[in-house]
Amino acid sequence: MEYAAIFLPLFGSIIGYLSKGFKDFLPLLITTLCIFLSSILSIIIFYNGIVHDQYGNYLIFEWISSGDFTANWTINVDPLSSIILVVVSLISFLVHLYSIEYMRHDPNKPRFMSYLSLFTFSMMVLVVSDNFLQLFFGWEGVGLCSYLLIGFWYKKDSANQAAIKAFLVNRVGDLGLAIGVFLIFLYFGTINFSEIFVSVPNFSSKQINFLGIEINLITAICSFLFLGAMGKSAQLFLHTWLPDAMEGPTPVSALIHAATMVTAGVFLVARCSPIFEYSQVALNFVTIIGMLTALFAASVALVQNDIKRIIAYSTCSQLGYMFFAAGVGAYHVAIFHLFTHAFFKALLFLGSGSVIHSLNDEQDIRKMGGLWKKMPFTWISMIIGTLALTGFPFLSGYYSKDAIIEFAFLSGSNLGYIAAGVGILTAFLTAIYSWRLIFKTFHGKFNNQETNQTNIHESGINILLPLGILVIGSIVAGFLFKEMLIGNYFSNFWDNSILITKEIDHKNIPLWLLISTPIIVTISIPISFYIYLKNKEFLNKLKFNNQKIYNFLINKWYFDEIYDFIFVKPIKKVGLFFWKIGDVKTIDRYGPDGISKIIKLISNKATKLQSGYIFDYAFVMLIGFSLLLTFFIIYI
Repeated sequence: MEYAAIFLPLFGSIIGYLSKGFKDFLPLLITTLCIFLSSILSIIIFYNGIVHDQYGNYLIFEWISSGDFTANWTINVDPLSSIILVVVSLISFLVHLYSIEYMRHDPNKPRFMSYLSLFTFSMMVLVVSDNFLQLFFGWEGVGLCSYLLIGFWYKKDSANQAAIKAFLVNRVGDLGLAIGVFLIFLYFGTINFSEIFVSVPNFSSKQINFLGIEINLITAICSFLFLGAMGKSAQLFLHTWLPDAMEGPTPVSALIHAATMVTAGVFLVARCSPIFEYSQVALNFVTIIGMLTALFAASVALVQNDIKRIIAYSTCSQLGYMFFAAGVGAYHVAIFHLFTHAFFKALLFLGSGSVIHSLNDEQDIRKMGGLWKKMPFTWISMIIGTLALTGFPFLSGYYSKDAIIEFAFLSGSNLGYIAAGVGILTAFLTAIYSWRLIFKTFHGKFNNQETNQTNIHESGINILLPLGILVIGSIVAGFLFKEMLIGNYFSNFWDNSILITKEIDHKNIPLWLLISTPIIVTISIPISFYIYLKNKEFLNKLKFNNQKIYNFLINKWYFDEIYDFIFVKPIKKVGLFFWKIGDVKTIDRYGPDGISKIIKLISNKATKLQSGYIFDYAFVMLIGFSLLLTFFIIYI
């Protein structure tokens, strides 16, 4: 069963791609059916783990064996991997089902579905690994698939540029991950998780010289591992690829942002919690980057106008929550938020796709409005997704997001208090930009001059069915799984898959902390209604009086411009120098171009002897005979 759950997506990807010459329904059916079966098996695996404690490590084959070093292809099923398998496979199935309708008019549907399945397989390989080598294989696999899917519409220059940008930015993070793995292998002599985690206490005080700097070994390893996580999960400084990834089809965005690639970084930190717990410096680093990312992304989302980019920055912000939860030791709460977030974030992306689909690919919320009567199911779905995202009481996001803020506050450290404060402020900003999206998209006056409002209609069943399932998950996932994942019995569930050294004493949570976030997200609704619908002039005045702040936010804190100035332009200049001076004027000039020029010159001179006159040929023969005779006299 475990083997089938992992390899069915790969089988579907291969068969679906090879059958693209047949009618479209065959590759679509094969890929979707394989993912559906995989999701059912993943749920069974998760259930068997909860009820019957059926976990294990299943060997696929021995990969590398050299002396004492071994690295196997395995399927490691434990509480952490089993819950992530459910998230990945279930969201992927809904995205596949949704794509059947959404990509109906695209001539390359089989290739698209094949890429989605391969993406799912790569993430599953990453999740069930029991060593860093297999994890790195899956890590690079999701990176490759993201490149293929972001640039799926490769005839668009913007899609190609976005794909290349995602690929290059992730290479920075991947280099960090690789260095971290190299350090682990160099000092631990193994890359198997179980062996490393047992040995960590023996190296907790070891110092190493890294680039002339004395640094704690565990701190160095954790910092480089987290650098890899920053790239994959689009944390501050390595976040710039994520908004541009919206160039891919909307189902891709749902899969990347809700269940696969960007959650890989959170999974890595949680999986390596036995290492991170021995470096407070690294944990503080994770906390700082996480809370800065949450605040940064939420502030930028306030002024974005592309519906998918708003939700993309929302993902970036929510990942920040997950990381600062991990940074204060609440790895299990981070995974709980990852679990609930998958449902409402997939719901928001697929709901936005339904809107885009009905508006002939329009993504600017300024050109929408008044759609709630035309698309009631999509409207209700996105409202529920928004309520869950903002942490409205008793929806899934309420349980997981509030738990992160509470745990940060109760950690007792100054950094924890700051993180909790940032979490509350970010929750308010999240509510504002989320309701801005709802009000501008579904309410007010219809502002699209290019589309006739009478032609707008609700999407088909293949789009609405996944939305309906995700609505249920967004409502009940938090309530149903809170007690098991972060309640009084969470340690029994997580077993040894996550190292948990701190617990929340819910009796000591101040009342103001319990009610602050629910009150803030509730009052944000009438505030947003007033600003974005009732009194738009107020917003225009606010924007006019704070133009510098608005420009700062609309330009995304100028990260792209700064990187362009520091990295892109200098590298281009260096590249142009070596191309024009080194390649064209040196290698080409004195190499192939120079040789061909000399040969052409000699050939041109030689052709002059082909005059047709006997005396010219006799002269050449005489010269040749003289040279041959001279050679024989001298050397023979």
